[in-house]
Amino acid sequence: MKKEEDDEKIGQCQCRRGVTRRGFLASVGVGAMAALATSGKISAAAEASAPELPAEKAVAVTLLVNERRHRLLVEPRWSLLYVLREHLGLTGTKVGCERGECGACTVLIDDLPRYACLTLAVEAEGRRITTLEGLMQGEELGPVQQAFAEEDALQCGYCTPGQIMAVEGLLRARPQPATEEIRLAVSGNICRCGAYPHIFKAAARAADLKRG
Repeated sequence: MKKEEDDEKIGQCQCRRGVTRRGFLASVGVGAMAALATSGKISAAAEASAPELPAEKAVAVTLLVNERRHRLLVEPRWSLLYVLREHLGLTGTKVGCERGECGACTVLIDDLPRYACLTLAVEAEGRRITTLEGLMQGEELGPVQQAFAEEDALQCGYCTPGQIMAVEGLLRARPQPATEEIRLAVSGNICRCGAYPHIFKAAARAADLKRG
């Protein structure tokens, strides 16, 4: 009898010393909240202490965009993509990967397709920049834009501006491109919807419209 009572006491003692499931979850939750609060304070402090670029460090540039000159003060680190969208309001140039992989930000610089996300605004000074908006003829679509609409060369449409600019650049260099040249020209532009067959048809159709 004495042994059974001792065993019962030992079991009770072990139970009291152990960590219950509820207690464990509660302690983890408190720890996580503390970590989040700490990281938030660190992030806020880092942001508050981030140095702003002094006004005298800004650079004056003149950008020729769609045949119009724009005099701007820019930071040397600003990309052409950022300046086009945020300072000139030309939002046809899309923000994609911002590391030169998707092609959504493609523009023409001196008639050659370039990733605007990898081009600094200061690098584009003195160059002729053409964006999607610059292909319009007043309120009418340009030939490449019209061809993409006719051939249904899009689904979600997010990559379409970059695809159009890549094709436009190709046709300025090769008015009558072969199929393989079209494939190569748009190889740097990713269409996640997989509309490539229609894009190829649109490029060929655009060549016809431009000749016509």
